[in-house]
Amino acid sequence: MNSDSIPMWMDQETLHIGAEAKVNLGSWLGRKVVLKKREPKEYRHPSLERRLTRQRLTTEARILTRMQLIGFPCPILLNLNLEQGWMLLSHIDGRVLYEALLDGTAGIKEIKNFGKLIRQLHEAGFSHGDLTTHNVILSEDGNLSLIDFGLAKISPEIEHLGLDLQVLNECLTASHYSIENSLDAMIEGYLSGETGPEPNAKDVIERFNAIRGRVRYHA
Repeated sequence: MNSDSIPMWMDQETLHIGAEAKVNLGSWLGRKVVLKKREPKEYRHPSLERRLTRQRLTTEARILTRMQLIGFPCPILLNLNLEQGWMLLSHIDGRVLYEALLDGTAGIKEIKNFGKLIRQLHEAGFSHGDLTTHNVILSEDGNLSLIDFGLAKISPEIEHLGLDLQVLNECLTASHYSIENSLDAMIEGYLSGETGPEPNAKDVIERFNAIRGRVRYHA
């Protein structure tokens, strides 16, 4: 990333290099921020790449803006450039939940609260698309914030909601298998977090169980 291309941006370090985007920590206008830059894929035609970048960034920006309006715990969108394929986001202080679960500073309580947070997300009318413990920040006071909405959807079908839970289930099974009853805690949190009728929490859990059954069958 050429810092000269973004006025007032000062790069500090790379936080993450993913399949679709590179995430850097830095400062902008005197505040600590995160720069998310979508990386072009050489195997895609340039015109297709530009269209996909614009579509995905636009969707992510809309979701972040709507979440800010309802007070959902996630980064605040500060700046956006669709042509260059980047966005600036507020930095959230804390630790990645993945790390906290591994070293034992977090456990069943945080997983249950994660389930409640997912329910809040779904009731707001969004699916995440990549619900792993890498995409949750645990603050010092124990609050959770969700990050990375690059694969999120607006007004998702119930299948997408069930898939959100299945992605987290696979993460818990693979990375946090030493924590007993982690899946039960996530489901309990999801059900207890229900505040509205739509989408029905039990229906989402049923769809998740159906997806889980399909995965087992094909495995």
